[in-house]
Amino acid sequence: MAPVTFQKATRIFPGQERPAVDQLELEVADGELLVLVGPSGCGKSTSLRMLAGLEDVDAGRILIGDRDVTDLPPKSRDIAMVFQNYALYPHMSVAENMGFALKIAGTSKSEIKKRVAEAATMLGLTEYLDRKPKALSGGQRQRVAMGRAIVRSPQVFLMDEPLSNLDAKLRVQTRAQIAQLQQRLETTTVYVTHDQVEAMTLGDRVAVMKDGLLQQIDTPRATYDRPDNVFVAGFLGSPAMNLFEVPVVDGGVKVGDTIVPVAREVLAQTDASTVTLGVRPEDMALGDRGIATVVDVVEELGSDAFAYGHTKHGDNDQTLVSRVNWRTPPRIGEVVNLTADPERVHVFSTETGLRLG
Repeated sequence: MAPVTFQKATRIFPGQERPAVDQLELEVADGELLVLVGPSGCGKSTSLRMLAGLEDVDAGRILIGDRDVTDLPPKSRDIAMVFQNYALYPHMSVAENMGFALKIAGTSKSEIKKRVAEAATMLGLTEYLDRKPKALSGGQRQRVAMGRAIVRSPQVFLMDEPLSNLDAKLRVQTRAQIAQLQQRLETTTVYVTHDQVEAMTLGDRVAVMKDGLLQQIDTPRATYDRPDNVFVAGFLGSPAMNLFEVPVVDGGVKVGDTIVPVAREVLAQTDASTVTLGVRPEDMALGDRGIATVVDVVEELGSDAFAYGHTKHGDNDQTLVSRVNWRTPPRIGEVVNLTADPERVHVFSTETGLRLG
């Protein structure tokens, strides 16, 4: 086990002017599970591959523990990687796949057998050790890939979207299993995903990336409750945060014909006449007064329901999403009044996108 450090690590692909990863400054603590999350093309997988030695580092450096691994080949970095597509050898049994790296490293047969058996027990694979990958389900194959990483006892686990090929139910089960395994093994883990649910439920911390740049790194709860900028605010959360540009008025900001209270000290941080207001759907409630909103769609999810509607805001319609009572949701076409919890609103500079207050 060892911490991981990116020191202004940069990757520029040949023929490209803009870096895929731009001066990444990041520290992963010993034994921590850090999730790199962001949309496609944000640089998260490239960052992981730089750590693995599968992509060059054009500037800066990467350390595992106190050792500079920037220019070391992958085999010398003491890492184990779990890929999206499992990368299993089809002609080998589960046991042979799990022990292959140890065999190549010259580990004794008895030690390989012991480590494979231990990993198989952890992952519930003992009864499948003699089977070939084609005889396994997608979830079982992913567990084999995880077992292959575990038997190596590396300093760092790297996981590149390992659940993206699984169906929804299996993703939930395997996600919980990964979290339990990581807590049990206490191995430093860097996990890449575009799925914010995985990020929020798995990570000790999440690092949100966009266009090769690190936007924010914090605990899942802190990142959700206090996003540093408009991008993080809009990216984390399902449904996404309501975000719209609003004029500053006496006592707060104006949405349509309604004034939403905002603390004076927050608005005092800008001289602009407008700001970007953010309100999460769960922080909007139906009331007798508020923002008049026409309900367009009601999304019923069993124990939850969300109303999607539009309100007149300036010369345009503004979309609003709110969590509503799933037993008595509003009807499509109904006009409802939405109020925002003044203690839970987020205010950002429209010019820079950065959080105010």
